[in-house]
Amino acid sequence: MRVVVVGAGIAGLATAGLLARDGHEVEVLERHAVVGGRAGSWERDGFRFDTGPSWYLMPEVFDHWFRLMGTTADDELDLVGLDPAYRVFFEGHDRPLDVSPDRAANVASFEAIEPGAGARLERYLDSAHDTYDMALRHFLYTTFASWRPFAHRDVAARWHRLVPLLGASLARRVAASFQDVRLRQVLGYPAVFLGSTPDRAPSMYHLMSALDLDGGVRYPLGGFARVVDAVASLAVGAGVTLRTRARATTITTTAVGAAPGVVRTGLPVPGPRRPRASVTGVRWEDSAGRAHHAPADVVVTAADLHHVESDLLPPDLRERSPGWWARRDPGPGGVLVMLGVRGRVPQLPHHALFFAADWEENFGAIAAGRVPDPASLYVCTPSRTDPSVAPPGHENLFLLVPVPADPGLGRGGEDGMGDAAVEAVADAAIDRVAAWAGVPDLRDRIVVRRTVGPGDFAADLSSWSGGMLGPAHTLRQSAMFRAGNRSRRVAGLLHAGGSTIPGVGLPMCLISAELAVKRVRGDTSADPLPVTGPALHPWE
Repeated sequence: MRVVVVGAGIAGLATAGLLARDGHEVEVLERHAVVGGRAGSWERDGFRFDTGPSWYLMPEVFDHWFRLMGTTADDELDLVGLDPAYRVFFEGHDRPLDVSPDRAANVASFEAIEPGAGARLERYLDSAHDTYDMALRHFLYTTFASWRPFAHRDVAARWHRLVPLLGASLARRVAASFQDVRLRQVLGYPAVFLGSTPDRAPSMYHLMSALDLDGGVRYPLGGFARVVDAVASLAVGAGVTLRTRARATTITTTAVGAAPGVVRTGLPVPGPRRPRASVTGVRWEDSAGRAHHAPADVVVTAADLHHVESDLLPPDLRERSPGWWARRDPGPGGVLVMLGVRGRVPQLPHHALFFAADWEENFGAIAAGRVPDPASLYVCTPSRTDPSVAPPGHENLFLLVPVPADPGLGRGGEDGMGDAAVEAVADAAIDRVAAWAGVPDLRDRIVVRRTVGPGDFAADLSSWSGGMLGPAHTLRQSAMFRAGNRSRRVAGLLHAGGSTIPGVGLPMCLISAELAVKRVRGDTSADPLPVTGPALHPWE
């Protein structure tokens, strides 16, 4: 079967590799000169910056994908554990909190801040692990093409706990067990990694704490560009044709002429709705503006879903109306600040979080379309772990400030030459890190500076509303309520990536690749794709 994949981010590359391993003829179209999408890379003057994901969580998901490709994560990547996993600086508190890779150490830290919180954290983490394991077994690896997995006795036995986890917010769940604002912030902030906020993310997502508070955080030497390179290399090795500087312009279709329930590609179409058309391929332009057509029996889009429906399909084949999108949440935007700094910054470990004291105002400002002041932010200093990302005696700092998803905030640039609003956010973030972490001369030591704003996400990644991650994981945008990965109007059109199920982040994008393969195979199970050889994880 001929397959065209639109987009060579991690989801597109992972999908292409798996389909090629299944024996299909796969071609990937990427409009940029390099692959990676949001998981990009930028270099200048001996510094190399990851421009997107920087947390290596859910390691079993990475390893499972690599094993499907005939190798392992340990064979492809040089993973190192981080200690501390991350450090948290709190506005109004002189002493930061180090989160350890050791559960017992974190329990002791919580207990030292709030008597009784240690035992409550133990129970919280037990619940987080149970929820995470159930998600892996029954929810993350399903396309929701069948409701049979939800009748599994393991799920049925937990419905009395699942319903409250869906009905209450993460913030409410955390507040029920912890009083100190600092502890609430540590346990609530993972919602931001899901493109949401603690008061809007379902409390089911407390499962995220099983990943960072109990088990630690790893880092792939060479950065996440190394992860992208490994996935791309395996895909090409499996027979994928990878075309860069190839901008998809139209998904081509023809009217469906097959009997109801069967499409020309052979892919089953469950349910009573009959598609209006069937894919025939993708029209694309090269860097010289020359038009081409890539014929296909199946098209998998691994680009932003709003862009796919708005720009690559005619109005009558779009599954979601402008009103549908208007009622959805694109998640937050972000201002990224990449800094090359002269000298060392020992105050910062590999990962650091800076939390403003007024938590509700911080998230409320973003929801209202305002940039928070002061804004909470995240800082990654990979040079603390990886000497390859900065010249000797220098540090590599990556700052991320959540802001409204609004391209009107502008675009970034090098050496302070971005749009004024973006550079103002960057300046404030630099000063905040300098003050809270105790690095008073930080600004004077900057030798490389580049910013990225919501306008860049919209222009360079065709991101809906300039969002930095993808649609927020609110209740109505999670699990079976999230946009599905099969078009109901165009037979043979599938989707992968953060816009669709199961959600945002590199592990979710790898799972979305498996879900696209399941659609092609007609697999309606809730299990990960089977791996040849002995399973290493109990959920396989």
